Amino acid sequence: MGDFSSLGLSDWLVKQCKQLGINKPTPVQENCMPAILQGCLEDFLSAFVLPVLQKLSEDPYGIFCLVLTPTRSLAYQIAEQFRVLGKPLGLKECIIVGGMDMVTQALELSNQPHVVVATPGRLADHIRSSNTFSMKRIQFLILDEADRLLEQGCTDFTKDLEVILEILPAKRQTMLFSATLTDTLQELKSIAMNEPFFWESKSETRTVEELDQRYILTPEKVKDAYLVHLIQTFTDEHDDWSIIIFTNTCKSCQILTMMLREFNFPTISLHSMMKQKQRFANLAKFKASVYKILIATDVAARGLDIPTVQVVINHNTPGLPKIYIHRVGRTARAGRNGVSITLVTQYDIHLIHSIEEQIQTKLKEYPVEEKEVLKILTQVNVTRRECEIKLESTDFDEKKEINKRKQLILEGKFDINSKTRLESMKGLHA
Repeated sequence: MGDFSSLGLSDWLVKQCKQLGINKPTPVQENCMPAILQGCLEDFLSAFVLPVLQKLSEDPYGIFCLVLTPTRSLAYQIAEQFRVLGKPLGLKECIIVGGMDMVTQALELSNQPHVVVATPGRLADHIRSSNTFSMKRIQFLILDEADRLLEQGCTDFTKDLEVILEILPAKRQTMLFSATLTDTLQELKSIAMNEPFFWESKSETRTVEELDQRYILTPEKVKDAYLVHLIQTFTDEHDDWSIIIFTNTCKSCQILTMMLREFNFPTISLHSMMKQKQRFANLAKFKASVYKILIATDVAARGLDIPTVQVVINHNTPGLPKIYIHRVGRTARAGRNGVSITLVTQYDIHLIHSIEEQIQTKLKEYPVEEKEVLKILTQVNVTRRECEIKLESTDFDEKKEINKRKQLILEGKFDINSKTRLESMKGLHA
């Protein structure tokens, strides 16, 4: 592996990287940056911040680059990278995401920032409602986590992307970045107007050798006891280790957090029901090791830059192999070792087989003394039930229902004036 200079990066950017402790390029940067810096107008699947800054330094003007990403948290992280690395340029960046004041955002867009980092829905809203900014001179369009942006499903960005693409110039460099090559991306690659440059990192589409991948076969009713036993074991043996526990719902995330706190474990949560500021605050506390245990939904499975996580525990077996890959990818990063443990119930065997087929690796059983787990089983189950009762006494489920309706309204799938539709929604989620 060479250095940044050998890839064609300007001296000022190499210096910026060194000041931030970034001395050597990653495999993605090493393989993709030279092609991007050549300036050929192709469709790229690659990394982007450094080459975009170099091109911007040659001709700084207006809105030069647009980055689209599926989540607010990832948008803030990308903007921070541009802000820090682009400081010598006097770079102006703008974050356009939901949950923030539309008028303030419109003013920032009208000031023609160099880089706009946005979620598709909020940017499309600005395009529909305002003509105070122009993106006709954009040189770079970047879709980060492109598989999530382009896949159709429960979160469908298709209409918003169509609105955005209509106002962009045809002559631009488009880059798509994704850790997994889905069928949608394969199709896009095959129909791209220009011959696409494509480099696939096996370590990113599967799992890395430094990751010790394990499973524990457990009955559903004993799963929480195994979880508490694992946490106790790791914290006793390695009090400085950071652990992420992934679960499948916001409610489960909240209950598990409450439960582990009852056992005096330093635990914090991260899920989509939390307000944005709280999510960022909790993530910052985890990264700073104020809390050693993070319980999260898949909102934390992708894109979050958490450099030192020693253990990932899957409280539920992911339904899709790519979700498993993203979850366990939070550990064993940058050449470090890491451990992942998946709690597998009798209903999940087929899911594990699909995961093993995708990653081309057999998961090994994690040794646990069952009698030690059974000693705490009653205490864990009673504690969990107490936490469930406490949560039920709050308005947690009501807030979840309100958030669902807000999302449907934003997507145009919910008639806010229809009492009949409102009542049917209440019945649906009762």
